[in-house]
Amino acid sequence: MKRRQLLQGAAAIAVPGLALGQDKYPSKAIQWICPYAAGGNADNRSRQVARVMGAMLGQPIVVDNKAGAGGNIGTEAIARAKPDGYTLGMGNFAPLAVNKALFKKINFDPQTDLVPIGLIERGPLILMVRNDSPYKSVKDIVAAAKAEPGKLSYASGGIGGTHHLSGALFEHAAGIDMIHAPYKSGSAGATDLMGGQVQMMFEQMYAAMPSIKGGKLRALAITSKTRSPLAPEIPTMAEQGYPEVEVLNWQGLVGPKGMAPELVRQLNSVLNKALQEHDLRDKILSQGNEVGGGTPEQFAALIKTETPRWAKVVRDARIDPE
Repeated sequence: MKRRQLLQGAAAIAVPGLALGQDKYPSKAIQWICPYAAGGNADNRSRQVARVMGAMLGQPIVVDNKAGAGGNIGTEAIARAKPDGYTLGMGNFAPLAVNKALFKKINFDPQTDLVPIGLIERGPLILMVRNDSPYKSVKDIVAAAKAEPGKLSYASGGIGGTHHLSGALFEHAAGIDMIHAPYKSGSAGATDLMGGQVQMMFEQMYAAMPSIKGGKLRALAITSKTRSPLAPEIPTMAEQGYPEVEVLNWQGLVGPKGMAPELVRQLNSVLNKALQEHDLRDKILSQGNEVGGGTPEQFAALIKTETPRWAKVVRDARIDPE
């Protein structure tokens, strides 16, 4: 019943096809490349958006996972695809704005080899500690770190990810020195945080809230500009004196360079309509994320702004490129 309602709702706001040459677009299935493994947030969101957009376009959108190298492998596959609208993909914060500073070489230029179509979502992180931690505020952490430099540690899901970069940005903003403890995944880092092996962690809100609500971890701050409606009791980093520690992990729809402008506009229109579909919108909001949307130009401007910002964080943290 729910699937029928989704398809009926999508049909009610279906977008007319675009005539490209002799064919009406789309006239066949569309490939959506996700540059991360199946089962993660990027994969789940890819499938949710692809399902709604496919219903609106009248053709299936098939998600193909091409994971590896911090998202570079799949993103390069999008960049190298034929620009006919039949290969699109998830453009993530890391390969679009960070990896150029983290890797000695990537085989694509995020700003010239890809076409931004539209932003899908942005999500904050939460600075969290064990529920029995002596640290009750960001101020407590800063005071302890200054009293004993190099003693406190923070977990991450790996070098150069949002967990790590959030911690590095915090260190630089607060003028403190902490130990970075990279793990194979964010969940592995959170497990050791609960076990007391590390003292804190910046974690995606959707991943952090179950342990916080379950009383295993305590939230000290959120990295968005304003408090989250899902957890209004959690103060922002800005409220605690560190406005520069604003981190939103974002992702959007991109295609290969050379796509016809009218095709980009059509896909942007479909994406914006898809993001207003109630079930999809609720899935994004229920994780504490902001629903995206807007123009391709606005998404391009976000990428252009974020790239030098995170390059500076990488330099300040002295993270050696791989």
